[in-house]
Amino acid sequence: MASEDCPFCNPRKEDLLLENELCYARYDASPVNPGHLLVIPFRHVASYFDTTASEKQAFARLIDDCRRFLDARFNPDGYNIGVNVGEVAGQSIMHMHIHMIPRYRGDTASPGGGVRGVIPEKREYPCP
Repeated sequence: MASEDCPFCNPRKEDLLLENELCYARYDASPVNPGHLLVIPFRHVASYFDTTASEKQAFARLIDDCRRFLDARFNPDGYNIGVNVGEVAGQSIMHMHIHMIPRYRGDTASPGGGVRGVIPEKREYPCP
């Protein structure tokens, strides 16, 4: 059920960059990098693990659409795609959303470890 105070439940049409039947993409209000997008289900649900199989398929399709959109407009060198589930994992808006963060050469001195950087002291590790 939609929540009146949820910033993702009632998106403005002008904020919708891409969409399909179950989810939409918009720019992140506090972007990590140029082009940082959020993929968000229209249905109000807090956790990725509470989404339906159909929603998960819709996310996957929209993420592919987002990649084409970002490649054309921002020409990034790579991507980080991730979901924060729960406050302890950094989720601050309790409406599930997927971050799609374009990455650019030189945007950080040492990109090694990628998403492992959520715990900075675990970011660097010996690669096999």
